Amino acid sequence: MSNSIENLEWRYAVKKFDHEKVLSQEKVELLKQAFNLTATSYGLQPIRMVVLKDKDLQKQLVSHSFGQQQVAQASHVLVICIESVINTDFIKNYFKRVKKIRNTPDEVLEPYLVALLDDFSQKKTPEIQQWCINQAYLSMGNLLTVCAMEKIDSCPMEGFNPEGYDKLLELPEKGLNSVLVLPVGYRAKDDMFSGFKKVRKKMDDSIIEIF
Repeated sequence: MSNSIENLEWRYAVKKFDHEKVLSQEKVELLKQAFNLTATSYGLQPIRMVVLKDKDLQKQLVSHSFGQQQVAQASHVLVICIESVINTDFIKNYFKRVKKIRNTPDEVLEPYLVALLDDFSQKKTPEIQQWCINQAYLSMGNLLTVCAMEKIDSCPMEGFNPEGYDKLLELPEKGLNSVLVLPVGYRAKDDMFSGFKKVRKKMDDSIIEIF
Protein backbone atom coordinates (compact mmCIF):
# COMPACT_ATOMS: atom_id res chain seq x y z
CA MET A 1 0.00 0.00 0.00
CA SER A 2 1.38 3.42 -0.95
CA ASN A 3 2.10 6.09 1.66
CA SER A 4 -0.70 8.22 0.18
CA ILE A 5 -3.32 5.54 0.81
CA GLU A 6 -1.92 4.77 4.27
CA ASN A 7 -2.18 8.46 5.17
CA LEU A 8 -5.75 8.66 3.88
CA GLU A 9 -6.60 5.58 5.94
CA TRP A 10 -5.04 7.30 8.97
CA ARG A 11 -7.21 10.40 8.49
CA TYR A 12 -10.60 10.68 10.18
CA ALA A 13 -12.90 13.46 11.37
CA VAL A 14 -11.43 14.14 14.81
CA LYS A 15 -13.98 14.29 17.60
CA LYS A 16 -11.55 15.41 20.31
CA PHE A 17 -8.34 17.38 19.86
CA ASP A 18 -5.42 17.56 22.28
CA HIS A 19 -5.77 21.21 23.31
CA GLU A 20 -2.18 21.34 24.52
CA LYS A 21 -0.64 20.46 21.17
CA VAL A 22 -0.11 23.31 18.74
CA LEU A 23 0.78 23.25 15.06
CA SER A 24 4.19 24.67 14.24
CA GLN A 25 4.25 27.87 12.20
CA GLU A 26 5.82 25.83 9.41
CA LYS A 27 2.76 23.57 9.28
CA VAL A 28 0.41 26.56 9.34
CA GLU A 29 2.29 28.18 6.46
CA LEU A 30 2.06 24.93 4.52
CA LEU A 31 -1.73 24.85 4.94
CA LYS A 32 -2.00 28.48 3.87
CA GLN A 33 -0.01 27.75 0.74
CA ALA A 34 -2.05 24.62 0.02
CA PHE A 35 -5.24 26.65 0.23
CA ASN A 36 -3.87 29.32 -2.08
CA LEU A 37 -2.77 26.67 -4.59
CA THR A 38 -6.19 24.99 -4.70
CA ALA A 39 -7.60 24.68 -8.21
CA THR A 40 -10.63 26.94 -8.79
CA SER A 41 -12.92 27.42 -11.76
CA TYR A 42 -11.39 29.86 -14.28
CA GLY A 43 -8.57 30.35 -11.76
CA LEU A 44 -10.57 33.23 -10.23
CA GLN A 45 -10.19 32.19 -6.57
CA PRO A 46 -13.48 33.61 -5.23
CA ILE A 47 -12.55 32.27 -1.80
CA ARG A 48 -10.47 33.35 1.17
CA MET A 49 -9.45 31.61 4.37
CA VAL A 50 -9.39 32.95 7.91
CA VAL A 51 -6.71 31.33 10.07
CA LEU A 52 -7.85 31.63 13.66
CA LYS A 53 -5.65 31.04 16.70
CA ASP A 54 -7.40 32.86 19.50
CA LYS A 55 -8.69 30.61 22.28
CA ASP A 56 -11.19 33.18 23.50
CA LEU A 57 -12.74 33.53 20.04
CA GLN A 58 -12.56 29.77 19.49
CA LYS A 59 -14.55 29.18 22.68
CA GLN A 60 -17.12 31.75 21.59
CA LEU A 61 -17.52 29.99 18.26
CA VAL A 62 -18.62 26.75 19.97
CA SER A 63 -22.11 28.18 20.52
CA HIS A 64 -22.29 28.86 16.77
CA SER A 65 -21.03 25.33 15.99
CA PHE A 66 -23.87 23.33 17.53
CA GLY A 67 -21.75 22.72 20.60
CA GLN A 68 -18.91 21.00 18.76
CA GLN A 69 -15.98 21.35 21.15
CA GLN A 70 -13.39 20.67 18.46
CA VAL A 71 -13.55 24.35 17.55
CA ALA A 72 -12.30 25.32 21.03
CA GLN A 73 -9.84 22.43 21.40
CA ALA A 74 -8.07 22.67 18.04
CA SER A 75 -4.70 24.30 17.58
CA HIS A 76 -6.13 26.48 14.81
CA VAL A 77 -9.51 26.92 13.16
CA LEU A 78 -9.59 27.47 9.42
CA VAL A 79 -12.72 29.26 8.20
CA ILE A 80 -13.23 29.01 4.45
CA CYS A 81 -15.14 31.97 3.08
CA ILE A 82 -16.52 33.19 -0.22
CA GLU A 83 -16.29 36.69 -1.62
CA SER A 84 -19.54 38.60 -1.11
CA VAL A 85 -19.25 40.34 -4.48
CA ILE A 86 -17.97 38.96 -7.76
CA ASN A 87 -18.10 41.85 -10.22
CA THR A 88 -16.31 43.26 -13.23
CA ASP A 89 -13.45 44.66 -11.15
CA PHE A 90 -12.92 41.29 -9.43
CA ILE A 91 -12.62 39.52 -12.78
CA LYS A 92 -10.43 42.23 -14.32
CA ASN A 93 -8.06 42.04 -11.34
CA TYR A 94 -7.50 38.36 -12.10
CA PHE A 95 -6.43 39.21 -15.64
CA LYS A 96 -4.12 41.90 -14.32
CA ARG A 97 -2.41 39.23 -12.20
CA VAL A 98 -2.10 36.96 -15.22
CA LYS A 99 -0.50 39.75 -17.23
CA LYS A 100 1.88 40.69 -14.41
CA ILE A 101 2.98 37.14 -13.58
CA ARG A 102 3.04 35.61 -17.05
CA ASN A 103 3.52 38.74 -19.15
CA THR A 104 0.73 37.48 -21.42
CA PRO A 105 -0.03 39.89 -24.30
CA ASP A 106 -3.32 41.80 -24.16
CA GLU A 107 -4.38 40.39 -27.52
CA VAL A 108 -4.27 36.91 -25.99
CA LEU A 109 -6.05 37.87 -22.76
CA GLU A 110 -8.72 40.18 -24.15
CA PRO A 111 -10.97 37.55 -25.83
CA TYR A 112 -10.96 35.41 -22.68
CA LEU A 113 -11.70 38.44 -20.49
CA VAL A 114 -14.60 39.56 -22.68
CA ALA A 115 -16.06 36.04 -22.73
CA LEU A 116 -15.80 35.70 -18.95
CA LEU A 117 -17.36 39.10 -18.29
CA ASP A 118 -20.21 38.24 -20.64
CA ASP A 119 -20.72 34.86 -18.96
CA PHE A 120 -20.92 36.32 -15.46
CA SER A 121 -23.15 39.20 -16.56
CA GLN A 122 -25.79 36.62 -17.45
CA LYS A 123 -25.66 34.87 -14.06
CA LYS A 124 -27.96 35.83 -11.21
CA THR A 125 -26.53 36.43 -7.73
CA PRO A 126 -27.66 33.05 -6.25
CA GLU A 127 -25.99 31.22 -9.14
CA ILE A 128 -22.73 33.09 -8.62
CA GLN A 129 -22.88 32.44 -4.87
CA GLN A 130 -23.37 28.73 -5.46
CA TRP A 131 -20.43 28.73 -7.86
CA CYS A 132 -18.31 30.36 -5.16
CA ILE A 133 -19.46 27.78 -2.60
CA ASN A 134 -18.44 24.99 -5.00
CA GLN A 135 -14.92 26.44 -5.04
CA ALA A 136 -14.89 26.46 -1.23
CA TYR A 137 -15.61 22.73 -1.22
CA LEU A 138 -12.73 22.16 -3.65
CA SER A 139 -10.40 23.90 -1.21
CA MET A 140 -11.73 21.85 1.72
CA GLY A 141 -11.01 18.60 -0.13
CA ASN A 142 -7.52 19.79 -0.97
CA LEU A 143 -6.82 20.80 2.63
CA LEU A 144 -8.08 17.48 3.98
CA THR A 145 -5.69 15.60 1.71
CA VAL A 146 -2.74 17.83 2.56
CA CYS A 147 -3.51 17.45 6.27
CA ALA A 148 -3.49 13.67 5.87
CA MET A 149 -0.16 13.73 4.03
CA GLU A 150 1.36 15.96 6.72
CA LYS A 151 -0.17 13.98 9.62
CA ILE A 152 -2.18 17.00 10.73
CA ASP A 153 -5.50 16.05 12.27
CA SER A 154 -8.65 17.80 11.13
CA CYS A 155 -12.43 17.82 11.35
CA PRO A 156 -14.37 19.19 8.35
CA MET A 157 -17.53 21.00 9.43
CA GLU A 158 -20.60 22.06 7.51
CA GLY A 159 -22.66 22.10 10.70
CA PHE A 160 -22.30 25.62 12.04
CA ASN A 161 -24.18 28.92 12.03
CA PRO A 162 -22.58 31.10 9.32
CA GLU A 163 -24.34 34.23 10.55
CA GLY A 164 -22.83 33.77 14.02
CA TYR A 165 -19.35 33.21 12.60
CA ASP A 166 -19.68 36.15 10.24
CA LYS A 167 -20.68 38.51 13.05
CA LEU A 168 -18.09 37.32 15.57
CA LEU A 169 -15.22 37.38 13.06
CA GLU A 170 -16.46 40.60 11.40
CA LEU A 171 -16.45 38.93 8.00
CA PRO A 172 -19.00 41.18 6.22
CA GLU A 173 -16.65 44.12 6.84
CA LYS A 174 -14.04 42.14 4.93
CA GLY A 175 -16.46 41.41 2.08
CA LEU A 176 -16.72 37.74 3.06
CA ASN A 177 -19.24 35.10 4.11
CA SER A 178 -18.24 31.90 5.93
CA VAL A 179 -19.05 28.60 4.21
CA LEU A 180 -16.98 25.83 5.81
CA VAL A 181 -14.99 25.31 9.00
CA LEU A 182 -11.90 23.15 9.48
CA PRO A 183 -10.42 22.82 12.98
CA VAL A 184 -6.87 21.46 12.73
CA GLY A 185 -4.33 20.20 15.25
CA TYR A 186 -3.60 16.83 16.83
CA ARG A 187 -6.01 14.17 18.03
CA ALA A 188 -6.42 13.49 21.73
CA LYS A 189 -5.16 10.11 22.90
CA ASP A 190 -8.58 9.29 24.33
CA ASP A 191 -10.56 10.07 21.18
CA MET A 192 -12.12 6.66 20.70
CA PHE A 193 -13.04 7.48 17.10
CA SER A 194 -9.37 7.32 16.11
CA GLY A 195 -9.48 3.53 16.34
CA PHE A 196 -12.68 3.00 14.39
CA LYS A 197 -12.48 1.23 11.04
CA LYS A 198 -13.48 3.31 8.05
CA VAL A 199 -16.94 2.63 6.67
CA ARG A 200 -16.83 2.85 2.89
CA LYS A 201 -18.49 1.14 -0.05
CA LYS A 202 -16.73 -1.77 -1.67
CA MET A 203 -14.54 -0.58 -4.53
CA ASP A 204 -16.76 -2.28 -7.11
CA ASP A 205 -19.73 -0.31 -5.77
CA SER A 206 -17.81 2.96 -5.79
CA ILE A 207 -15.79 2.83 -9.00
CA ILE A 208 -16.97 2.34 -12.59
CA GLU A 209 -14.22 1.52 -15.06
CA ILE A 210 -14.77 1.98 -18.78
CA PHE A 211 -12.15 0.59 -21.13
